[in-house]
Amino acid sequence: MVRRSWRPRQWRPRQDSNLRTRLRRPVLYPLSYEGLWGQALRRDALCRAASSCRVPRWVACYPPFGHSRQGMRTDTVLTDAIAERLARLGMECDRAEIRLERPQRLEHGDWSTNIALALAKRHGRRPRDLASQLASALEAEPIEYVEQVEVAGPGFVNFRLNAGWLHQVLREVVAGGEEGYAALDIGQGERLQIEFVSANPTGPMHVGNGWFGSYGDALARVMGRAGWKVQREYYVNDTGRQMRLLGESILARRRREAVPDEGYQGDYVAELAEQYDGPEDATEAGRFASSIILDDIRATLERINIHFDEWYSQASIEESGQVDETIELLREEGHVFEDGGAVWLRSTEFGDSRDRVLVRSNGEPTYLAGDLAYHRDKFLVRGFDRVIDVFGADHHGQVASLKAGVQALGVSPDRLEVRIGQLVSLVGARMSKRSGHYVPLSFLIDELGPDAARLVTLLSSIDQATTLDLDALTRESMENPVYYVQYAHARIASIGRVATERGIERGPVDATDLGLLVHPRELDLLRALVDLPRVVREAAVERAPFKVTNWARALAGAFHGFYHDCYVMGEDIEPPLTQARLWLVEATRIGLAIALGLLGVGAPEEM
Repeated sequence: MVRRSWRPRQWRPRQDSNLRTRLRRPVLYPLSYEGLWGQALRRDALCRAASSCRVPRWVACYPPFGHSRQGMRTDTVLTDAIAERLARLGMECDRAEIRLERPQRLEHGDWSTNIALALAKRHGRRPRDLASQLASALEAEPIEYVEQVEVAGPGFVNFRLNAGWLHQVLREVVAGGEEGYAALDIGQGERLQIEFVSANPTGPMHVGNGWFGSYGDALARVMGRAGWKVQREYYVNDTGRQMRLLGESILARRRREAVPDEGYQGDYVAELAEQYDGPEDATEAGRFASSIILDDIRATLERINIHFDEWYSQASIEESGQVDETIELLREEGHVFEDGGAVWLRSTEFGDSRDRVLVRSNGEPTYLAGDLAYHRDKFLVRGFDRVIDVFGADHHGQVASLKAGVQALGVSPDRLEVRIGQLVSLVGARMSKRSGHYVPLSFLIDELGPDAARLVTLLSSIDQATTLDLDALTRESMENPVYYVQYAHARIASIGRVATERGIERGPVDATDLGLLVHPRELDLLRALVDLPRVVREAAVERAPFKVTNWARALAGAFHGFYHDCYVMGEDIEPPLTQARLWLVEATRIGLAIALGLLGVGAPEEM
């Protein structure tokens, strides 16, 4: 077996006997002192306010609420009531216009709608007057769980509900379980392909590749949960100039010579050169090296729970003649022309800033030609309804020409989404494979562990530039948010073990008096669980899995507060309350397991 000394070391979890002590520090229980759930909601609102980009057309086509498959939710009941009362008042509107949101502050109620503000101009009314009329109509007939309807501000209608709706949410969570709760149907079975990572097999995976890998995989999980049929794909750039440069670098190292300009200079190149015993052929040497590197890329990604359904070879496209076929199709439609011995795409006719070369004057196809053949295969051969490509910021300039080419092939450009990830900066390190100064993803995994290494990449939006202080993360890895979240799940499991040791079994939820759950900590947990379907929907529609991370951290904080203030079992706890709290713990476990599953992070039974 060939020795590969630069492959990742076998990861083993750190053993830290001080973990429990560190997790008991007050700073890790902000809900008990500052209210973590409220902080998380404010952070989410700030993120949305800071993101000033216009809402894409593909967002507008989805309904305002994605409903769980197991039954009607309270927000659905309220939306139906609002639509019915508006119709009675002679102000019918599209149900999709009625948007219900959770207020950031509890004193503003449990749900709020701005429908009066949206309809006022259309009907020539003052928003607050219309809101008052609607509120009166809503209060005239009882609505399940609604205690009070009030008008606030310029025309918001706020709903205050009794705790019964939260108890019903608990039943919904339990009934849906890990498979059904917050499982939405907004994708309606649309066939979606997500292509991500797609790093050239010219060197080991670095931290920047891993950043986009975690994003793409988490997005695929979220989209699958929301009703899309998702395929994950890695596009292997295993041909062309990069492969020749890699091969030339291998051969130069084997001859003990300096690598060529723009060649690859990492230590791994020298080690691969020692292993290569083939002919003095750059193409052959490049293929040899890329095969070994690609195996390592697979292994590294699998360590952080990233798996692909398809590894699609660029060489297979070129060798099969698909590039020539694609150019010929464009020629038949009149979308190409020749000039200066080169073949050009009339991309300006489709919104691009200039026409683009498809075949150089020396007869060599450009990267764009291969990319268009690849996307023709995605849309017109394999028949995906939608494609999401995850590119790094250095590929931003390719987006317009790619979309123009797709449109020239007869595919609506709206079916192709390109998510641009910003660069990841490392303090004291550079990530260029060619210079040899990079931080391998395997190093980060070794230092933090697979779960922490993955979750740290999902703490913020992909379109935000990130500076990663590697030394600080290594030094403080045991205080990484992943441990805080996972420890909540471990505590839940420990409660189950104690209950088993004491011979306490949960009775049927329908026979349990959930009305006993009235402690503020209990209600905080339930309010967090209410929001999971909304969070999944937003994460899917906005292509933003970091929203699930924020929710998981908030839920963990709420549970740590509950664990601190509300005993589940004990001499002073009446059996009916123990039963109710056991079901609350189980509902929390379900919600946390769903979130961790969407993030691709483990849900440990003990820590």
